[in-house]
Amino acid sequence: MKKIMRSAWILAFPLLAACSAMPVKTASSPRWQQQFSETLPLLGHRNWIIVADQAFPQLKAEGITYINTGDRLLPVLQEVMAAVQQSGHVKPIVYRDKELQFITETQSTGIGAFRDSAAAALKGNNVREMLHDSVFAKLDAAAGLFRVVVLKTDEKLPYTSVLLELDCAYWDGEKEAALRKAIAQP
Repeated sequence: MKKIMRSAWILAFPLLAACSAMPVKTASSPRWQQQFSETLPLLGHRNWIIVADQAFPQLKAEGITYINTGDRLLPVLQEVMAAVQQSGHVKPIVYRDKELQFITETQSTGIGAFRDSAAAALKGNNVREMLHDSVFAKLDAAAGLFRVVVLKTDEKLPYTSVLLELDCAYWDGEKEAALRKAIAQP
């Protein structure tokens, strides 16, 4: 009987060792997609989403939430843009750093391919460019009243962060102007 138990243990040990070496995903450490999908329905008009390169600073304003993606910027941007487009309640006003268009391939290898891929990911959106330092003034003003979500990526190319100011998807400026005009009339 002891021989059989010893043989069973010898046969079972490699299986147990293999199982213990397998990675285990736990619910207590959700991936960034899960955190973002739980956050997006709570965001609305005047909230911000930033898909940031790795050097983007951690700002100390209370209204800013950080999610570390551990991924490259372009795949994160594509997923965020798709989620925002499908949300039905918000649409993005897209901002990019103006400096990005002036960086050459000799200054930062891969920047040209990045620009092309980012343009494809943002196709169909009106992309506004502003100087990098202006970004922080906008964020400072927004974070005082509205939530800002920063999705921090592992991207190591300069001036590649993309900022999305959220607008209402089902109410536009023309409808708002007509409403204000109707309210103002006696």
